[in-house]
Amino acid sequence: MIATTKTSIQAAIETNYDRAQELKAFDDTKTGVKGLVDAGIARVPKIFIQPPDNLNKTTNPSNTQFNFPIIDLTVIDKDPIRRRQVIDEIREAAENWGFFQVVNHGVPESVLEEMKKGVHRFYERDSEVRKEWYTRDVKKAVVYNSNFDLFSAPAANWRDTFNCSMAPKPPNPEELPPPCRDILMEYSKQVIKLGCCLLELLSEALGLSPNHLKDIGCAEGLAVLCHYYPACPQPELTVGTTKHSDDDFLTVLLQDHIGGLQVLHQNHWVDCPPTPGALVVNIGDLLQTSSGLTLICLGYLVLLLFDLP
Repeated sequence: MIATTKTSIQAAIETNYDRAQELKAFDDTKTGVKGLVDAGIARVPKIFIQPPDNLNKTTNPSNTQFNFPIIDLTVIDKDPIRRRQVIDEIREAAENWGFFQVVNHGVPESVLEEMKKGVHRFYERDSEVRKEWYTRDVKKAVVYNSNFDLFSAPAANWRDTFNCSMAPKPPNPEELPPPCRDILMEYSKQVIKLGCCLLELLSEALGLSPNHLKDIGCAEGLAVLCHYYPACPQPELTVGTTKHSDDDFLTVLLQDHIGGLQVLHQNHWVDCPPTPGALVVNIGDLLQTSSGLTLICLGYLVLLLFDLP
């Protein structure tokens, strides 16, 4: 990691400039962070420079101090003893981490790989083609832009995103970007199936009937977010994603081989290492704050995470 001093960062932030005007000018390009990189910029625009507190994380502990939970879902529908073991593992991971990885989850690896390729294809298209999808109209089936909170956050993240609402009302195929249209539909079917399985296991981990969470509507919603984090000329000044929690019920996350995801555990930022074929599960705010899980859940969120050079 490239180091920098707090003084130099603050000096860059405090330089007089019209932030509102720069935000609008950036958004009006409709090409996002990818457009900046394609233009060959050598310095990070000031709208992306993060406050020092967002850049200073707790030192990541050694790999031997914490083992990120990995749960194998093999034969859980055929072997009741193994299913009980998995339920216990999920309960422990959910209580102590709020995160875990699942392997042998039933989503074919070919689908995972094609999903990543499809997202690559979208972002690698000519900027004039991508502009056609750029919008801040959240009512559209596909919302592609840079930073959903661009005009309200203290600093922008070095990230572009397209968000597809796939359930409860699936979009018409022609409403989806052609480079990833088919795989988005197939991936969504596969992850909904996995989501229902996870909801059953979580219900049982809470001492409830397997269908409890599904019966109260937790399997009805599905959004697919596809993030893009291009190479940054000054990575010491900004981040791809600031620290946050997910305001959903359940997040299922697909990393590429580059990784970069960290989770806060026992006051340490712990790397979540990319594992071939694995999906990361994050217990969202709705599940953590529910009382007896009797609230109306808004569904679960499927998040695709990509760090692209």
